Amino acid sequence: MHRILAPTAYIFFASALPVIAFGEQLGRDTDGTLSAVQTLASTAVCGIIHSILGGQPLLILGVAEPTVLMYTYMFNFAKDRSDLGKHLFLAWAGWVCVWTSLLLCLLAIFGACSIISRFTRIAGELFGMLIAVLFMQEGIKGVVGEFRVPKGGNPKNEVYQYPWLFANGLFGLLLSFGLLITALKSRRARAWRYGTGCLRGFIADYGVPVMILVWSAVSYSASDKVPAGIPRRLFSPDPWTPGASSNWTIIRDMLDVPATYIFAALIPAIMIAGLYFFDHSVASQMAQQKDFNLKNPSAYHYDMLLLGFMVLLCGLLGLPPSNGVLPQSPMHTKSLAVLKRQMIRKKMVESAKKSIEEQASTLEIYGNMQEVFIEMEQKGPASKDLNELKDLKAIVLRSTEDEKDGNAFDPGKHIEACLPVRVKEQRLSNLMQSLLVGGSVGLMPVIKKIPTSVLWGYFAYMAIESLPGNQFWERLLLLFIAPTRRYKILEDLHASFVETVPFKTIALFTIFQFIYLLLCFGVTWIPIAGILFPIPFFLLIPIRQYILPKIFESKYMSELDAAEYEESAAFPRRDLSLSIRELDTPRTPRTPRTPRVNRVDSIKEIIGDAEILDELTTRSRGELKLRPVHVDSRDL
Repeated sequence: MHRILAPTAYIFFASALPVIAFGEQLGRDTDGTLSAVQTLASTAVCGIIHSILGGQPLLILGVAEPTVLMYTYMFNFAKDRSDLGKHLFLAWAGWVCVWTSLLLCLLAIFGACSIISRFTRIAGELFGMLIAVLFMQEGIKGVVGEFRVPKGGNPKNEVYQYPWLFANGLFGLLLSFGLLITALKSRRARAWRYGTGCLRGFIADYGVPVMILVWSAVSYSASDKVPAGIPRRLFSPDPWTPGASSNWTIIRDMLDVPATYIFAALIPAIMIAGLYFFDHSVASQMAQQKDFNLKNPSAYHYDMLLLGFMVLLCGLLGLPPSNGVLPQSPMHTKSLAVLKRQMIRKKMVESAKKSIEEQASTLEIYGNMQEVFIEMEQKGPASKDLNELKDLKAIVLRSTEDEKDGNAFDPGKHIEACLPVRVKEQRLSNLMQSLLVGGSVGLMPVIKKIPTSVLWGYFAYMAIESLPGNQFWERLLLLFIAPTRRYKILEDLHASFVETVPFKTIALFTIFQFIYLLLCFGVTWIPIAGILFPIPFFLLIPIRQYILPKIFESKYMSELDAAEYEESAAFPRRDLSLSIRELDTPRTPRTPRTPRVNRVDSIKEIIGDAEILDELTTRSRGELKLRPVHVDSRDL
């Protein structure tokens, strides 16, 4: 149950806080027609439906910023029309949702979701990086806004005068950076040297929600002499205030919309359908990475059909629709990851090390590990379970030959690769967090006590937390490492491409991705057309298939655009050059490795399973870091 409660609490805050912020933004842009009450209600309703009926229950749904932007454009269009106006805006938006629902259902029926298989790693990494940049942008804009008079604020108010305005900004900086730093530290608590395992595990699992509460409490430490309104806090009408729930009955106003505008609603519907088609599909794809070996298959077409019905329901209820969101979806999958048969892996490693210490043959080593596996594995037919040991058996039996090449069998490394990370697939965590989001509507008076600056810090946290494991980000950092210091990359676990791909090729490919990222980011700044940012990602399909292979060699493309996150083992410094293929001098013969180098450690360290998981998986994509000793890896 702990493996359900911790992800539920973690994803609840990751889902609810951005939705509240977007709701506040939507309230300002629509003159209070919509608010955080509606965005929370939409997120809860769609989340509950998807968690029960969805084909991929690991996918997290929510009201995203593109939806807010689209509804803002639609409101500005409607309020300037005398025959529509503000009073018929939600009714007209309902017709937009009707058309959008129809288009999404047609896309699902005709199998358009098959195109998702054409999106390679380069598209996923670019989209993930764009989402991180947008979250960071919102965080920075929010912090800067703490030093300014908010929209609709009275400049003559005492709290908006220079001394107090500046004080509000400084206090906001303290709260934002305080949350950001402590949240990042708490997620790595399992690796701390201090505290008991239970305490460190609790901080790692629940630290982020606790830090939000802690820094919200710190915001009340201000002196009584400080004017009310410092620091600024979230604003949203309570659900029981007059007019807050008037949108629930807009279905009766939909027939009052002129026929011209009913058919004109098809235009924004096409844009929203394209936006949801891309966002929902990519979020679903990143929520079910192959590295986690999910038992249940993907259900892109079915989920798209279900999304169409949910968009229709939201439109008829006067709610902004929800769709699959990033980075919450892969964060949910990562938080549910567990090591497959954790105790089995630990026992197998101990058995292998003991056999190696006793100078056992490779056949005896594998036989002892197989006995441990069969003894502790109680579920499923034995033949099915033993199939998972085929790769391990091959590695162990050929270890005698590999020792000559310096690649001896390493129990910890190879057993981890053959008993990979699994995900606790279920519907309960998504359902529970959706119910909590729905309950937040009634807790709006409590939620409004959270400072806006804490929210900006959390936005920055989500952006930074999504970067590790993004190969594009790692290659971007690689460009700033001095040539004489690149060898240090090889002294730690590193992506296999740094050894097999020339640095010039890595740099050129990374620069291309960076320029393309700037293009996608620039599109989001274009008024109205900003919601068409998925178009550059669709253009990546022909670019990847027809143009990039003509610029980069296929063997390098297979490394840089690989489907899996692959790492190579660390080894001591050997050369100042990063890529082996760039060495001009002939390779020196490899020094034979002494057989049986892997011994039982003199100090047996007890490491928690979750701590092992943190080291084995990337944090953003939730992938298993494979650690093969690459063919070009060698100790000198």
